[in-house]
Amino acid sequence: MAADELLVLVADGDQQAFEELYGLVSGPVFGLVRRVVRDPAQSEEVAQEVLLELWRSAARFDPRRGSALSWILTVAHRRAVDRVRSARAAGERDRREAHRSHHPAFDQVSEEVEAELEREWVRGCLDRLTALQRQSVTLAYYDGYTYREVAERLSLPLGTVKTRMRDGLGRLRECLGGVA
Repeated sequence: MAADELLVLVADGDQQAFEELYGLVSGPVFGLVRRVVRDPAQSEEVAQEVLLELWRSAARFDPRRGSALSWILTVAHRRAVDRVRSARAAGERDRREAHRSHHPAFDQVSEEVEAELEREWVRGCLDRLTALQRQSVTLAYYDGYTYREVAERLSLPLGTVKTRMRDGLGRLRECLGGVA
C-alpha cells in the first residue's frame, strides 16, 4: 500500500496501517532529521516525536494538497528545525548568564570600594590613639575579647581597661565624625 492510503487508514485509528506506514517512512524521516539536527541521539528523539505526531494528527493530512510522504517530511523538517532553534536559544541563554556572572555588578564594585575606604579611615583614626588605647580597642573589637579577657591578657585591672576603652572609643568617635 502507498503512504497516502496508509495515512488515511491511520487517521481512522488503524494500528496495522500505522505499523506499515512506520516501516515505510521511518528511514526517510530519520535521514532528514539527522541532516538538520546532526546529533544522532537528538535525531532519534525528533524522529520518534514526528512518527508519534503522525499517529496523533494523521487526520490533518489532506491528499488533495500533496503526497503523504511530502507532508510527513515537511512535519519532520519543521520539528528538526524547531529542535535546532531551541538548542541554540538555550545555548545563548547559558552564554548570557555565564557572561553576566563573570562580571561583578556595578553596585558590588562600588560597595567594595566604599568598604575599603572605610577601613582606611578607621585605620587612620586608630593610629591617632595612644598605643595603650589602640591595644585595648584592637583586642576587644578586632580579636573579639571581652573587657575582662583584655584585662587578663594585658595583666591590668578591669577598671583600667574600661577607662582606656572609653577614652579610646571617644577619640575614635571624634575622628570618625560621630559615625561610630
